[in-house]
Amino acid sequence: MAVPSFLAREKTIAAPGFNRWLIPPAALAVHLCIGQAYATSVYRPALSAEFQTSETAIGGIFSLAIVMLGLSAALFGTWVDRNGPRAAMFVAAVFWSAGFLVASVGISTGQLWLVYLGYGFIGGIGLGLGYISPVSTLIKWFPDRPGLATGMAIMGFGGGALIASPLSRQLLAGYGLDSTDATTLADTASGAVTMLFITLGLVYLVFMLFGSAIIRVPADGWKPDGFDPSTIKSKALVTTDSVSAANAIKTPQFWLLWVVLFCNVTAGIGILEQASPMIQDFFSSGAGAVTATAAAGFVGLLSLFNMGGRFVWSSTSDYIGRKPIYMVYLGVGLVMYLLLATLGSSSTVLFVLFAAVILSFYGGGFATVPAYLRDLFGTYQVGAIHGRLLTAWSAAGVAGPLIVNAFLDAAGDGERSAADYRPALFTMVCVLAVGFVANMLVKPVASKWHEPKDAPSTPERSTAR
Repeated sequence: MAVPSFLAREKTIAAPGFNRWLIPPAALAVHLCIGQAYATSVYRPALSAEFQTSETAIGGIFSLAIVMLGLSAALFGTWVDRNGPRAAMFVAAVFWSAGFLVASVGISTGQLWLVYLGYGFIGGIGLGLGYISPVSTLIKWFPDRPGLATGMAIMGFGGGALIASPLSRQLLAGYGLDSTDATTLADTASGAVTMLFITLGLVYLVFMLFGSAIIRVPADGWKPDGFDPSTIKSKALVTTDSVSAANAIKTPQFWLLWVVLFCNVTAGIGILEQASPMIQDFFSSGAGAVTATAAAGFVGLLSLFNMGGRFVWSSTSDYIGRKPIYMVYLGVGLVMYLLLATLGSSSTVLFVLFAAVILSFYGGGFATVPAYLRDLFGTYQVGAIHGRLLTAWSAAGVAGPLIVNAFLDAAGDGERSAADYRPALFTMVCVLAVGFVANMLVKPVASKWHEPKDAPSTPERSTAR
């Protein structure tokens, strides 16, 4: 797919002296917008009332968006690397905004399938392209601190909900939606949520186009002042060679990392998807009972740990290495899940502590994996490789909630307690154990998969796909 000349990669090559610290704001402009995907719970009850269907059916819109994120990132990852971040971020902005606008038509006309098509399918494509395009660019600008670079960008995705949630509430109130009254909710949902989607679609379009306008890629041969590329050769699992996306998926390292990401995300979603009802069910009676308001605050706290973990843990990986940090995510996470299942119901403080650590590892796993890929496969087509790996996120987005909900359904209807959650929590322990073993098996990529030394240094000059 050809792109207009003003979006072409060669138009984005930075001039000598360009300040690389101008790139993180461009990445954040995109990731803070698409991070709205984590804020769908704000208007889910209104959509459920409008379409007279269950919140599970409305939640399927979000699930479809996450599936499309992984699929579009996998399918178009090589196109992103070849055409550069400006084209990819521009297309992501158009799709993400169009998704909101198409969904707004579905809401205003009472056609749920249009909401699935708009936010879920079209918007999901924008999610995938917007997620991977700034990340691969940041890695190339920060070869000395790839973990810090990816943490800065992906922190924005985790933090997008912290902006979108209160903004959406204020907009809904301004558009006349009183979500505390069931009758008013049913009467006013359509108009208020329609206007919310139109507003968000237009606002996000402006900010994402701003990010695409200021993004730049480094010139061939550029390196930061004082950085000696030869120093990375002495680090374990870090290569100075290049592996194409087509070859990367043929290596055991790629599939081991796929399992690692799948397990880490599955376990994290197990907490994230049920956070509010879980803490209320664990502490449902007595003086220590948790109210719905307190549970909402707990969800907000988890969002902070999710966001902070993306930056803190990913940055830490620059010092201790990618493989050791995943040993922490998966090994310590396994212990946290055990403690949550056995001791979590004894104290709200312990429950919050265990869950917060788990969610910090969940966020850290997302932010660290692009740097892990860069270490193993080089920067040549790291965006495309990252895109293919994100199919693990799509799979985990289905598996995580399915595991938890299956055990809760088996427990039957009625009032739930901590005991009803324990089988799911122990299952997550096993999931993390599988991921831990997969991470331990990661070794350097065999030289037979490396690109020739005289291969083009930038994907757009190569015929590789």
